[in-house]
Amino acid sequence: MSQTVDVRLPAVQLVLVSVDHRGPDGHGPALREASVGFPERTLTAVVGPSGAGKSTLLRCASGLERPSRGKVFKGSRNLDGMDDQELSELRGLFVPRRPELLPGLTVHENVARASRATARKARRAAAMDALRQVGLEEEAGRNPGELSAEQRKRVAIARTLHAGPEILFIDEPTDSLDHAGARRIMEVLRALVEQAGRTVVMGTPDPAAAACADRTVFLVGGRVVGKIDCPTAAEVAAELARQQPSDGSLHDLCGEAHVGGENPTIRSRPGRHDLV
Repeated sequence: MSQTVDVRLPAVQLVLVSVDHRGPDGHGPALREASVGFPERTLTAVVGPSGAGKSTLLRCASGLERPSRGKVFKGSRNLDGMDDQELSELRGLFVPRRPELLPGLTVHENVARASRATARKARRAAAMDALRQVGLEEEAGRNPGELSAEQRKRVAIARTLHAGPEILFIDEPTDSLDHAGARRIMEVLRALVEQAGRTVVMGTPDPAAAACADRTVFLVGGRVVGKIDCPTAAEVAAELARQQPSDGSLHDLCGEAHVGGENPTIRSRPGRHDLV
């Protein structure tokens, strides 16, 4: 009897991607031959200290930034072969660390602006559906300035969802949030994966947030140096501590980690998500 083999491509894949501009500390390229795939219908956390290249990796994956070298694929499509409209749609899937909302519009109006629908009624309905997905339908008529930082991040997520994406990129979703706010954000992201079947990729230095992911990918010095499947917060924190010695300088693991053109697996195991 013949056996069917699942050969689905990752939702997005980076192959030997390098970005030559220097980071905030002025040392080294932003990315160095980073190769990583983001499986469909999973939550992946890209983890590393400040300056590791997390934001740059997400920007390349979402088409916001063009690599100096290497390739980025969405499914089987090379981003280099996409037209301006396709790239524009992909770029709209990126939620920045500090999203900007228009203060002169209501929450609902901020979200509705992202709609692809031409009919006003369809835009309004789609915007309310996106707000329901992030638990903010009751705040639709409020001004963004009246919301908490955590609620504004949920509005930004809803604005991206309104475009109907299969994949969402979000940079440091729990940045500057208290424990309760971070928990709500991570519950929203997990629901997008588990209930809506979307693919979510987030960049974070937060072990508790990373522990909510199906898979954690580690960046050091612009390189992907390993991963942990079904991570715990303690495991992520221990790996981050191992990557940064006591003198505060980043330990460059690239020479020992990038062997034979492949990224090593730090550890892989089945397990439960540690919701923050």
